Amino acid sequence: MSKEIKTNEPPVIDSKYRKILLAAKRSKQIQKGALPRVRLNGKPTRIALEEINQGLVQFELTEKAEK
Repeated sequence: MSKEIKTNEPPVIDSKYRKILLAAKRSKQIQKGALPRVRLNGKPTRIALEEINQGLVQFELTEKAEK
């Protein structure tokens, strides 16, 4: 039986590609009416990137299923 230790720290974004995918998803949420978590005048993508940089976006990394 293994114990999983949970922390309040978000997972580390390990690549620029993953960060862009996360920002795109958050940007779409903002475009559809989600309230921004930072005070920034700009396009939804810029707002999403700033939220990610400040650690305000919660996400979970999942493992890709093996075939």
